[in-house]
Amino acid sequence: MDNELEGTFLEALEKNQQKLLRICSVYATDTEDKKDLFQEVLVNIWQSMPSFKGKSSIDTWMFRITLNVCLRLQSNHLKNRDRFTNVESVPVENLKGGDNEEQNQQLFLLRNCIKKLNEIERAVITLHLEDLPYKEISEITGLSENHVAVKIKRIKTRLLNCINKMS
Repeated sequence: MDNELEGTFLEALEKNQQKLLRICSVYATDTEDKKDLFQEVLVNIWQSMPSFKGKSSIDTWMFRITLNVCLRLQSNHLKNRDRFTNVESVPVENLKGGDNEEQNQQLFLLRNCIKKLNEIERAVITLHLEDLPYKEISEITGLSENHVAVKIKRIKTRLLNCINKMS
């Protein structure tokens, strides 16, 4: 790969690393799983760099790859998982950092509720929480902008109900 592509990759990675990690954390079962998932995402982005055409922003393109990798690996994981595994037995990543205990508890509840959503809802709300505009979410997910807006409103209601039930 030439130096220009490498520079583009590194610059885009520096800009989006934390967002990509947060997306991975939504699909991961624990800290190690998140690290493995993130590594797989980076490998896929790196290998795909020569095919980036610039039809969308590199950020949008990276988010699309990240979601595709997360969904593919999650699907493979579910196929291979023991069919008797109970949802409550799946470990949830411990929250670290932050000084505010109440804020950490709310974040913990939100993550648990997001994990209960279906694939497309999880993707839409994760991208929304990363402050992506509806247009960009639409490009990444293949949904129309209007459909994204309606889904976000419904998902927010479901998440609020879920958090209220859990707290």
